[in-house]
Amino acid sequence: MKPFQHRPADTWSPLYFLASLGAGGLAVTFFMFLMFWVPHPGQPVPVFEDILAAFTQGSIALQAAIIVAVTGTAGFAFLNIKMLIWNLARLAEFKNTDAYAKLMGSNGETQFLAMPLALAMTVNAGFILGLVFVPGLWSVVEYLFPMAMIAFALIAYLAFHRIGAFLSRVLSEGGVFDVTANNSFAQLLPAFALSMTAVGMSAPAAMSTVPNTVSISLVLSIVLGAIAALYALVAAIVAFNSMLHHGTAKESAPTLMVVVPILTILGIMTMRQEHGLHTTFEAHGGMADNLLLTTTILAIQGVFLALGLLVLKRQKYADAYLRGDGNSAGSYALVCPGVALSVMLHFWINKGLVGAGLIAKFDIAYWSLTSLAIAAQVSMIVLVLLLNKRHFGRPAHGHAVPVE
Repeated sequence: MKPFQHRPADTWSPLYFLASLGAGGLAVTFFMFLMFWVPHPGQPVPVFEDILAAFTQGSIALQAAIIVAVTGTAGFAFLNIKMLIWNLARLAEFKNTDAYAKLMGSNGETQFLAMPLALAMTVNAGFILGLVFVPGLWSVVEYLFPMAMIAFALIAYLAFHRIGAFLSRVLSEGGVFDVTANNSFAQLLPAFALSMTAVGMSAPAAMSTVPNTVSISLVLSIVLGAIAALYALVAAIVAFNSMLHHGTAKESAPTLMVVVPILTILGIMTMRQEHGLHTTFEAHGGMADNLLLTTTILAIQGVFLALGLLVLKRQKYADAYLRGDGNSAGSYALVCPGVALSVMLHFWINKGLVGAGLIAKFDIAYWSLTSLAIAAQVSMIVLVLLLNKRHFGRPAHGHAVPVE
């Protein structure tokens, strides 16, 4: 008998890729400390040399922050990669089961988009690991950008292949898409996956000094981002109509907040694109552009966070799947909005408020607002530890619940 046979995770679902995604997102939240607190003259992101210089010359507080940031980045990036490998192995096994064929013939086919989503996050996390831990990386970074774009292009192809198979099936055959079971934002997962490839594809636009690299990065990330936004809009409208008629599916209620990470990702993509246009093509924007963008995104995110939390509370989701006997792989979708909120708050504070001159960096207002980002981050760390314990660390007391 194999160990841990009765863990909830042994009833595998493609949504367990979200466990890898959430860990990768938390690694990014720790990198935000380095991004905005460590001086990095000469390049748009901090690298190993900048971090080492800040640690050796900085205050005790900065040294402590760097230790926390480096440790958190490494730890959650490791968990991200570990969970990705585990999920890929389970996916290979799952393809040989009857459950695979059944899922492929239902609305839940789009759950498989969680795989390219997690892959794209791991590529992003890998790049962050390189920045933080590899000396001299910036001297060869121009050679890495084309490789990264190829990786994201391949992941995007995988996502489009999955999306195309799903849409061709439901749009050509008719009657195979269960509208009554579309009463959540679960069908926004393809848009989420495309958004993650778009933000990764946009990184060279913000960091490269080679015009051809910047140009290709800009064009491809705009294409991917535009398609992701369109898909999200259409899927949300269709799903909202079903929710109004049938209510929100309890096990899929966390997907109501999937708009939050999609907006954070597309927002970062847009800021990267604008930076590339400014540095390479001298398309100068106003000082308040980032403030307007990040504030607008936070306002919309606040609406969906409030809506999602109200529905979760009304349906007693936590009692069922976080504290009770039920277990759902879809619970990992709760991590993404909190992580995305933390990251967007960092950008709003540093690129928006500080960038526009509304507050001074490291003053009382700065740290008061930053504490909100850290609070969201800590909450998601606790949630990840709780979910990992429930799904991977012990036998289940209840039953696993599939998410349509």
